[in-house]
This record gives sequence, C-alpha cells and structure tokens, in this order.
Amino acid sequence: MSANNDSIQKTLLVAVLLCLVCAIIVAGAAVGLRDKQNENKANDKRIAVLQAAGLYEPGKSVAEQFAARITTRIVNLDEGRFATEAELAEITAAGLNVANFDQRKSSKMPELSERLSGSEDIASIKRREKYAAVYLVENNGAIETIVLPVHGYGLWSTLYGFMAVQGDMNTIAGLGFYAHAETPGLGGEVDNPKWKGLWIGKKLFNENGELAIAVIKGSAAEGSAHQVDGLSGATLTSRGVDNLVKFWIGEQGFGKLLTQLKGQGA
Repeated sequence: MSANNDSIQKTLLVAVLLCLVCAIIVAGAAVGLRDKQNENKANDKRIAVLQAAGLYEPGKSVAEQFAARITTRIVNLDEGRFATEAELAEITAAGLNVANFDQRKSSKMPELSERLSGSEDIASIKRREKYAAVYLVENNGAIETIVLPVHGYGLWSTLYGFMAVQGDMNTIAGLGFYAHAETPGLGGEVDNPKWKGLWIGKKLFNENGELAIAVIKGSAAEGSAHQVDGLSGATLTSRGVDNLVKFWIGEQGFGKLLTQLKGQGA
C-alpha cells in the first residue's frame, strides 16, 4: 500500500493538483485586488501632481485632495490648446479613459501618437503622444499653477514625473519624478528634496521668450534665473533630465500651450 502511494503517477497527480489549487488562489487574488491596485496607481500619480504643485498634505485622503484642488484637462500638443469635444470622443473611441488619461498607453497607439526622428527625439522617448493630460490649480477662474507631465531617458531608465509652472507660464513651482530606475545615491538623487528645491523659482524662458532653463555640469552661476546644478557623479542622468525638460517645454511638448495661455493672460 505504501509503495502504491509513493508511485510516480500519484506523485505527479498530487503535484498537478497542488499547482492547480495555487493557480486558482493566485488568479482569484489578482482579480479581487485589481481595482485596489488600479486605485493605488492612480493615487501615486495624484500624489506626484499634488507634490509638484506644493499642495500635498500627508494623512489626508489623496482622492479628496486631488478632487478639491486639481482640474484635469486634455491638451492637443500639436496645436497647443485644450482638446475639443470631438477630440475627447476620439480618445474615448480608442479605448482610453479621459478622466484618468493613460499617457503611457496612448504613446504606444499609432492612432494617438507619432514616431519621432533622431534629431527631434532629444528625450529618447521614441514616440510622442498626440494628446496629454495637464493639471490645473485655479483661483477665481484664473490658472494659478499648471502641472505638466514630463518623461525622458536618463542613464538606466525612463524617468516619469511632473513639472509645475506658475500662472505666469514661466516660473517653475516644482519638479518631481514618481517612477525611474536610476542608480541610488547618484542618478537616484533626482528624488533628493534639496535638489528638487533648486528648481523652484527658476525661469523657463529668458527676456526674449527663448527657452533658457538648463541643468548644467557642476554648480549654477550665483543668482542665475535659468541654471540648475547637475547631480554630482551622475552626468548622464543630469543630461537626461535637461533633455526631457527642454523637450516637454519646447515646441514638441507644451511650449505652444504655455505661449497661448500666457497670451490669454492665464
């Protein structure tokens, strides 16, 4: 009897049944927790937006903070304006949620993005989405702060983050990254509050309206309105941040939108 229980057939049967039970448990957990996982991802992004705008209050409901202070708008990047109803319908028809716009997903969809040439792609993103979500902090109908999504390649990874710009469409209110895989202690210092603080108050454009913000090697000139210190020992990550900021604030990114909003006295 004992020998029969130790047969290869019974051993394989037990192994198969055990694997099947485990698979069912794991699959059930994944399905059951999917909504919670999606909500956590959404909250991570909301926190990053609120932090960039200097509005995040730890300990309070993220969803409530976001809903109370932030207005989400979809932007047509080619024309530098807020999307029309027809364009929002186009996004919805492509299977994307306008209220919680997935910009990463849209950049991989041929109908909602375009491939960049080498000279255009200074941020090394390969494809640029046609539409982007921006986040507004408004006061009596006027834009007090606009938070722009930015991303680009550093040394080891694509950095995803947000840059907040004051209502003059020129003064930086904050910059932060919520996803990257740069080297801890080197390129990972993009998360250092001290370095992020260097961006606050810097100007994107010079007196002639030319894009002038730059991450430089070493330390910025004293009193410079446009230079930010590079990260020590992380030249390629610093260069990547410089390139991604210039791309997304330039004509390929949100440059046209910022110009139009400034002209409208946002």
